[in-house]
Amino acid sequence: MAFALFCLFIPFGTQAQTNATILVMGDSLSAEYGLARGTGWVRLLEDRLHRDASPWIIFNASISGETSAGGLSRMPRLLEQKKPGIVLLELGANDALRGLSIRESENNLRKMIQMSKNSGAKVLIFGMQIPPNYGHDYTKQFQELFPKLARQEQVQLLPFFLKGVASELTLFQADRMHPNEKAQVILYKNVWDAMAPYQIMLKSK
Repeated sequence: MAFALFCLFIPFGTQAQTNATILVMGDSLSAEYGLARGTGWVRLLEDRLHRDASPWIIFNASISGETSAGGLSRMPRLLEQKKPGIVLLELGANDALRGLSIRESENNLRKMIQMSKNSGAKVLIFGMQIPPNYGHDYTKQFQELFPKLARQEQVQLLPFFLKGVASELTLFQADRMHPNEKAQVILYKNVWDAMAPYQIMLKSK
């Protein structure tokens, strides 16, 4: 057990070499659900990297309907295969929709963050919020989950992924759950701004 704990806190500099790859682990919000291919925020981020002549590439492992449990089950293989230098973690919303406990979501997301860190990757976790009809306590605990994880695991936080979108019905598809094509620029900008600590890192590898 002592050896396992020691490995958990090895400084990044002594870990395995990573690739100039950004791994996106998300759900339908990152998988272009209901959108024309190549119009989602992930593609817009990829286009920005190309314009900046960045050597970094993006591997989008997002799946519509994905939960934190599903992401956790896929994470080890993706980290081994892609060896990403940065992980963008956009999961948790479907946990709430399916009534998973906050504790279960927290445990799954924490393990994904720790796996990523131990592989040498930097992590940006996306904060999510849910409507108040889920109950005051659950809604509050869910909203507080993401900054809590970012603080405790010392990773970067995008406070609210849907900032500038959530309150605008015109930016959603007919289901009123999934952002439409117009919203993707806002989502991309939210992510890009949150990636500010990595801007220098993205210019070279």
